[in-house]
Amino acid sequence: MNLKQELQQVNNRLDKCRHKLAAAMSRSDQPMIDQFKAEIAKLEKKRDGIKGTRSRQANDKGNDIKAMAFNRALTKAEQADMGKLKKSVKGLVVVHPMTAIGREMGIKEVTGFANKPF
Repeated sequence: MNLKQELQQVNNRLDKCRHKLAAAMSRSDQPMIDQFKAEIAKLEKKRDGIKGTRSRQANDKGNDIKAMAFNRALTKAEQADMGKLKKSVKGLVVVHPMTAIGREMGIKEVTGFANKPF
């Protein structure tokens, strides 16, 4: 299972536990309240670990891309015909600013990274 699916699964379980905690609080069932609070704390810790892993992976991938020798913003015409551009430039990596890597790198426009000028 990939990290995105695992994070979604943990968030769903966390939401379910919070609803059950609210129900237990409304009926003043102290043993169930304690159980759900412990479960929520465990799930939040797991969720934070998964988010940290995702962030670390995006940062590592961003550093690998930044290490490439050449980069420049892509024109609208190049973006429109991305297949032709990728065929003409070997090893081209295109990063969009709205992706996780793009946000991590802090780019503002669609940028191409390659080992040689294009």
